[in-house]
Amino acid sequence: MKKQETSIRVLEHFLPKGTFDLVAPYFQDHTIHLTLTRERKSVLGDYRHPTRDVPQHRVSVNINLNPYSFLITLLHELAHMLTFNQFAHKASPHGQEWKTQFRHTLMPFVGKNIFPPDVEKALTSYLQNPAASTCTDPNLYKALYRYDERKPGYKLVDDIPVGQRFETEDGKTYEKLEHLRTRSRCRNLQTKKMYLFPGIVEVKQIDENRRTA
Repeated sequence: MKKQETSIRVLEHFLPKGTFDLVAPYFQDHTIHLTLTRERKSVLGDYRHPTRDVPQHRVSVNINLNPYSFLITLLHELAHMLTFNQFAHKASPHGQEWKTQFRHTLMPFVGKNIFPPDVEKALTSYLQNPAASTCTDPNLYKALYRYDERKPGYKLVDDIPVGQRFETEDGKTYEKLEHLRTRSRCRNLQTKKMYLFPGIVEVKQIDENRRTA
């Protein structure tokens, strides 16, 4: 779906309650073109620095994110903007300069009862060494996932009980055999081959009534 440039007032519909006034100053102090877009499988948001042809900062965020994921993603991209303003092309995309800026950007939102306790705990740990995406931190990803809207039956592999079967997005079916630290050993029911699934992959648990030998 084509992206649409967005007035910042619409952010109130996507952000956690009471956070808009903390976010708005970024848009008042900087010239930012904000774009909200539908789900993108490979990215939650992105930032593009000004160019000769487009002299504004450009930020986009997926609108399918829950309010806590939306806020973290937006601040992630705004931290890129602040890092570019200070270092231009001298800083790597997710290097130490960005990590420091992201911590400074997020800290005003921590300890203010904005995030649920489980998300805040995982977020505080994540901020010790923030990565390129929340998806790379299993604890934070799982905490945020609990607040997503999702279709019935869909779970993370970590939440599928051992011995249960599940279906992946491509229609293949597996049985979870063993839960490891960050992955699960699973057997493909068609080929009988073994696979290791990351715990944060979303799958559809198969109803026991559908099971066949």
